[in-house]
Amino acid sequence: MKTKGIIELMGAWLRRIADQSLFRKLFLVMVLSMITVTVATSWVTVQMSQKLFVKTFSITNSKIIEQIKSGLESIHYTNVNIAINAAQSGAIKSFLTAADSDSLTNSMVTFGMSEQMKRIQSGIGAKNIGMIISGINGKSYTSDRTYWSGSSEDLGRNPITQESQRQSGRLMYSYLDEGTPGSGDQGLVAAKALIEPLSKEWYGTLYIIMKESDVRSIYTSFTSDGNDVMILDRQGRIVSSNRHGLIGTTSKELLDSAQRIQQLGLAEVEMNMSHKDVIVVAKDLPLYDFYIVNVIDKDTALGQMLNRKAIFFLVAGIVIVTVLIVYVITRRLTLSLRKLVKKMSTVTKENFHNYMAVTGTYETRELSRSFNFMLDELNDYISQLVDTQKEQRKAELAALQQQINPHFLYNTLASVNILVQRGSQETATQTIHALISLLQNTISNVQETIPVVQEMVNLKHYVFINQIRYGQGIKVDYFVSPDCLPAQVPKLMLQPFIENAFFHAFNKKGTGYIYVIITKERDTLLCEVVDNGDGMEISNNTDEMPNATSARQLFTGIGIGNVHDRLVLLYGEEYGVTISSSVGQGTKISIKLPWSTEQYK
Repeated sequence: MKTKGIIELMGAWLRRIADQSLFRKLFLVMVLSMITVTVATSWVTVQMSQKLFVKTFSITNSKIIEQIKSGLESIHYTNVNIAINAAQSGAIKSFLTAADSDSLTNSMVTFGMSEQMKRIQSGIGAKNIGMIISGINGKSYTSDRTYWSGSSEDLGRNPITQESQRQSGRLMYSYLDEGTPGSGDQGLVAAKALIEPLSKEWYGTLYIIMKESDVRSIYTSFTSDGNDVMILDRQGRIVSSNRHGLIGTTSKELLDSAQRIQQLGLAEVEMNMSHKDVIVVAKDLPLYDFYIVNVIDKDTALGQMLNRKAIFFLVAGIVIVTVLIVYVITRRLTLSLRKLVKKMSTVTKENFHNYMAVTGTYETRELSRSFNFMLDELNDYISQLVDTQKEQRKAELAALQQQINPHFLYNTLASVNILVQRGSQETATQTIHALISLLQNTISNVQETIPVVQEMVNLKHYVFINQIRYGQGIKVDYFVSPDCLPAQVPKLMLQPFIENAFFHAFNKKGTGYIYVIITKERDTLLCEVVDNGDGMEISNNTDEMPNATSARQLFTGIGIGNVHDRLVLLYGEEYGVTISSSVGQGTKISIKLPWSTEQYK
């Protein structure tokens, strides 16, 4: 289940990337590529630097160990001279072999021995050592108690004493500790068995005591943080080190590393010690039977050579600068394509004149030319289609306005006949003149639009005829702003609404008022036909025109729906007819069209 969830998450992430724009995809790919290349290059460079550093450091430290080895060997040769001089001294031999005698004799022997010891030490210039001699007669002498505060019997029990007797020809070295590891009382002791040259009999032992701090002073200048030097005996015990806390402790790991380096002839080995990656360089010190070991903490040493924090910020800075450059370049390269996509998306919003500038790369230029050509063809087609629709609509409207309802003519003429019979010749004459003017402007005038003043003349003639036929129960008042009189409106635009109000708005009330209001609002001509008649229920569907086709038009075939469609066709979707009505309150017709004084062709 967990694996399935991870797969689905990865799939969703990939789909999300697939839905991104070309610019984002290119930018993402380039950024990831740059980060990958930069990180990989930096990593490889750091690794190569580390390897070069390890190799160089190993070579350098091998030379340093050779210098340390030379310093220790120099001390050894000094100790050898001390041992030779002590073995050749008759005063020392007498002190170590003579039996107890009178006080004077003992004092003379002891004095001669001490003077000889002082001459030996001053003769070789060795000031930082302490010397102890112990003989078979049980006597012993210590030159400086600050180097050894114990007894000669303690030294006699030290394994180095027996070892020096077994290897009487060598100067033997051992770790000497009076306290606990790390206490600061540590040192080295060199032991030499004193042998009678002829009989080869052992008569005493010479001990040379060296403080660990004096030994350490030889290599302290070569150590640093993360770069430690340690001297190990053959059992792995650390007899000297710049890290005081390790003196006297045993390290099997370092001993194994030193032995491996010597046996295999390696320059260095890498290992993990105390949870740290270290480099170990070792040299054998046969004169002491010790190993000189140099331990290098890789992280500390590399941190001194490679500032990881500085490298991180440098790499991050390079990535950020590169990303910004790539962002600018990628954005510029895809700018034309993004503009083209944006403009193409406007085609779905019926924006067919949003042409594209032919710029950018070869591909985007070709796409722009094709897009512009498509818009030209589309605009030509739409223009032809609109012209065809306009002509068709004009023909339909022309046919409708030519179809004067015979009932209207019949009823109007019948009304004139009645007026004549009643002797109302003047009113009959006015009715005939109104009918003639109305027919002339309806049938004879072929213009699509007429001024408001002319529309009002036609409208008043129509209202006059209806009031003659049906009486004065329905009054019509006109409120026309003078500056609106020259404005052009479609012919017979208001007549269907007046007719609808006359014959459908007052079925219950019988009488009332109709108001015709024409005003100008900025660049819009607003015409309103308002009545206080019966009213009606209006559907929530704003695209539906109430009574658009159900009511029979008594004058022409032009109905309310035709007026609305006609205005939309002429001026666009933002113009047309809206109706609001409430039962018992009346109806309001609002007609919105653009302000223009130029006749529509």
